[in-house]
Amino acid sequence: MSEQSTDLREAVRRRYAAAAVQVTEGGEAGCGPEPVEADENFGSTRYGADERGTLPAEAVAASLGCGNPIAVAELREGERVLDLGSGGGIDVLLSARRVGPTGRAYGLDMTEEMLALAVANAAKAGATNVEFLKGTIEAIPLPANTVDVVISNCVINLSVDKPAVFAETFRVLRPGGRIGVSDVVADDALTAAQRAECGEDVGCIAGALSFAEYRTGLEAAGFTGVEIVPTHPVADGLHSAIVRATKPAADPDGTVGEATT
Repeated sequence: MSEQSTDLREAVRRRYAAAAVQVTEGGEAGCGPEPVEADENFGSTRYGADERGTLPAEAVAASLGCGNPIAVAELREGERVLDLGSGGGIDVLLSARRVGPTGRAYGLDMTEEMLALAVANAAKAGATNVEFLKGTIEAIPLPANTVDVVISNCVINLSVDKPAVFAETFRVLRPGGRIGVSDVVADDALTAAQRAECGEDVGCIAGALSFAEYRTGLEAAGFTGVEIVPTHPVADGLHSAIVRATKPAADPDGTVGEATT
């Protein structure tokens, strides 16, 4: 990893650590500095009141996402789900309820302070089918073919190595598994320099791929059925989007083939 990438990752870690401490001390987290602040496009307002009302207040306050991946992941009883960049645990706790006691929800985060907050929130919620892991989304600490669904909420755009994220996501999914991700995606006509003008690297919209780049990256990792649907604008030329894709199912001989429906 280059020195610049290392510095960027550390900057992201520091910001989210500070957000976790702020929530722990009774405040609310924010996405980043000007010109993009947490507003109705980010955070807990992307969830229904019925969802927010069933969770610990700290889990809701620590929400920094740009969407609600639970609403699009179509989680089923008994499934194993992994949340990339799980933060205070809001999506892990909601996932745990969807998959039920026979399923399991994993949360992955690189920030000690967020992990501590998430573990505390899980205890308050009485969730027993959850597990929080420390690590980066570019090197997921799970074996291959481990989970049925991967979700993420406005975190992949912060990665310093998105091809690695896509490859690792593909690796840990079982054949036939799927992703249901909320992320910030840029118009194809927007240059990298123009995207950078919309926020600093550690803000909620930094590092966004274009629609074409996102699709190409997922397909290069092996995903099929890629679908990227914008939901609402978050800045000029930048959108919160729902991203879906599938890891091809295994053929009878055990090799990975085309996905089945």
